[in-house]
Parts: sequence; structure tokens; C-alpha cells
Amino acid sequence: MSPIGVSARRGAPGDTDADTRVIGLFEGEQLEEPGLKELSESGEAKGGFKKLAVAHVDGKRVVVVGLGKRDEMEPDRARTAAAVAAARASDIGAHSLSWAAPSPDLAGPIVEGTLLKLYKFERFKSSKDDSDSNSNGISSLEVSSEDADLDDAVSESTVRAQATNRARDLQNLPSNVATPEFLENRAREIAEDHDFLEFESFGRDEIKSMGMGAFTAVASGTYVEPRMIVLRYSGPGAGGPHLGLVGKAVTFDSGGISIKPAGKMHEMKFDMSGGAAVLEAMGAISELAIPATITAVVAATENMPSGRSVKPGDIVTAMNGKTIEVNNTDAEGRLILADSLCWAVDQGAERLVDIATLTGAIVVALGSTYCGLFSNDDDWFRQVDAACNATGELGWRMPLHQEFLDLTKGTYADLQNSSEQRKASSCYAAEFLRQFVDDRPWVHMDIAGTAWAAAKSWAGNGATGFGTRMFIELAKSVASS
Repeated sequence: MSPIGVSARRGAPGDTDADTRVIGLFEGEQLEEPGLKELSESGEAKGGFKKLAVAHVDGKRVVVVGLGKRDEMEPDRARTAAAVAAARASDIGAHSLSWAAPSPDLAGPIVEGTLLKLYKFERFKSSKDDSDSNSNGISSLEVSSEDADLDDAVSESTVRAQATNRARDLQNLPSNVATPEFLENRAREIAEDHDFLEFESFGRDEIKSMGMGAFTAVASGTYVEPRMIVLRYSGPGAGGPHLGLVGKAVTFDSGGISIKPAGKMHEMKFDMSGGAAVLEAMGAISELAIPATITAVVAATENMPSGRSVKPGDIVTAMNGKTIEVNNTDAEGRLILADSLCWAVDQGAERLVDIATLTGAIVVALGSTYCGLFSNDDDWFRQVDAACNATGELGWRMPLHQEFLDLTKGTYADLQNSSEQRKASSCYAAEFLRQFVDDRPWVHMDIAGTAWAAAKSWAGNGATGFGTRMFIELAKSVASS
């Protein structure tokens, strides 16, 4: 899909060159503009949330979208309303949109909701489906205000949304294309295209030589070369604590010897979603020149069965010296994250966030509305949670507890990566990871329910890029702390 041009304009909503205008209407309020007032009076245009009406005024289409109650308006509702309006505008053949921002603080969410909704992944389609709601091709978006300068908000939100859509591109690629080497090349490209970024990557032999026995074990079964990908960022005038971002990027997860059922196994190309969010967020952070210091680590490998795969019952040693019984080879994400977290700590990260499609149990607990958030530090959790809320990439705090920790103790080694008791599986995984962060303030994000097919008006059935915008917001927060 061609990039959509995005701009801000200061002036009257009707003074636009766009072929389609979008106006938000709050519940209980009326449109006063000539030609639209009658639409309100007749009841055709309603302020109920996501209600739609279409009219023609002075030769232009006008899409009226309900915003709900004014006192309930917040950024994510604006994203949703913008997504609904964009879909309707595309259906009726719009090529350019002009949104009249209801307030300056909603300009950014309007941009994000529009660009995220209009995202399409067509790389492998030989021809376009003209019945698709977005096939008509909206090429430009303008957000206008009569009395506010929206340039900065619109520009920053455009960067955020475009980064999210690039993460979705990576997620949606099949695993025979999006290999660890492909992700490595994408990271190198990001570093080359942006200031303040340095790229580094380690292969199988280097991963092993650094003492990453857990990562090495997961990668042992695949004939595709694993990569530990690193992006280092030092923004202009960088301040705040050194932030470590760790992303799981299992480019295909068969489960290994503990092989998964065949049904929906094709979705396991999405098991690299955390890594995709980290990579593309780093590019956006650099583009915005956020004054932060960040080390990003993306652990990339396949998890495949073969004659050389790690086997249930094998014991491996992580980078920090802890030994692990691999009781289930399908609990591989926590193994590669364990070594990656150790490495981030070794590099001096003072605050840590890892992001992973880690457990099916989190989907049972929180569906596709929230990711699971686990933390060993209340203040750091609140900062991460605030970034989640600000971007609509919502998280819900889940508990850590000594009883969950006790379950991780191994019979023949320090730890076991999976317990036969199958209790509190998401909490168990988080307690496992906590033992590799050296007591640094840390948040674990389990995005198994939100990385694709999420319950959002803009998301559709495929990849969501979840976490990308949140990391950009978090970087801003850390830089100012």
C-alpha cells in the first residue's frame, strides 16, 4: 500500500481541497453548519459512538461520525471513531480526507486511528480485491483546526502509526521470508536510515560462546541460522535511566519436540511479534530524536524439531549461570528471553521491559483487550502502564507470588521451564523470567492475545503491531524522568 500523505491545516473546516470531510458529533449536540444542520435535526446524523451518516455539501462528501458523550471522550475513542470514519470514507470512494479536530489533543489519535485502519498487507497478492473496503485508495489525510497549531501532534502521530504499520508488515510476512536473517537485515536498514542508532548482531557460534545456553538450546533444532540482534540508541541530550527493551522473535514456533497441534499452527509465524515491535519502535524513536538511552535486544530463531533439537528433560545453562530443565520444548520463549535479559543487564540497562507472545493462558485470562503486565517494581510498572494507557495499547497487571516462584524450581537443576502442575501458566512464566533481571526494575509484557486479531476497530484480523507506539511513548517518559 502506498504511504498516505498526512498534514495539519489551520483554518475553517470547509476551506479544504480534500474530496471528503469528516466531522465528529458528540451525543446530545447538533451540527450547526449550513447544509448539515438539517442532518442533525432529522436524526440522520447521531452523536452515538461510532454512528455514521453521509451527506454532500458544496460538492464535497461529508462523513459524520458519532463520538459519544463529550465527558467520556479520550484518545482511544478518538482512534476508534477515526477508524470507523476512514472505513466508511473508503467504501464511498474517497481519495482525500479532511478531519475537523474536535479538540487539539485529539488530532494525534485521529491520525493514528485513520492510518492504522487503512493499513493493508498485499505483498503476495497478484491482484487487488476490488470488494475490499480499503481498495479505493485514500492517499491523503488532513487534520484541521480553526485556532490551534496541530503540526507537531500530527507529525509525531504519523511517525508512530507508520512505525506500527511497518511492524505489522514484519508480522504478516510468512516465516519462509521473515527469517532471523531477514530481521537482522531489517534492523541494519533501520540503523542505516536513522541517526543515533548503532547496529550489532550475533550468530549461532557467538550466542553459544557468550554462555547463552538457553537461547542456544532453542535454536539447536533449526537449520535456519539464529540471530541476536542489537540496536543501541543514544538520543541528542539523552537523559533518564538506561532503558533495555527485549523482544521475542521466534520466526516460526512448531513447538519443537513438544510439537504443537496442527490446527492454527500457521499462526505461529506471529511468534516474532514482540521483536517486530521493538525494531520498528527503535526506528521511530530515532526519527523523533527522543533524548533517551536505549539498548534493544531481539532474540530471533525458529523453534523446530529435528535430530539435533533440544529434548524434554535436557538441562541447559543460562548466561547468568542458572541451570534449567527443559521439560517442554514449546516453552521456548522464556528460554531465549532469559539469556537476552541477562545480556541487557550486562550491557548496563537500568530499567527493563520484555515483550513476547509468551503464553496461551494470557488469552484465556485477558482476551484480546489487554496484554498481561508483570513487574517487580511498582513505580516502574506505573510508568509502563501510563504509556500503555496513553497509546491505547492496554495492559492489565497480573500477580507475581512466591508460590508461583516455587513452581519454577527444578528437580535436577535450578529451574524448570514448565511445571507439570499447569497452574497460573502466565504468572509462572513471568516468575521464571524474573530470575534473569538481576533485581533491576522490570516489566514483562505478554502479548499473546493482542499481537494479532485483536478487538480493535482499526486492527482487522491480522497483525496489530502491538507495543510499537507504547515503546515510543515510554521512551519519551523515560527521557523526561
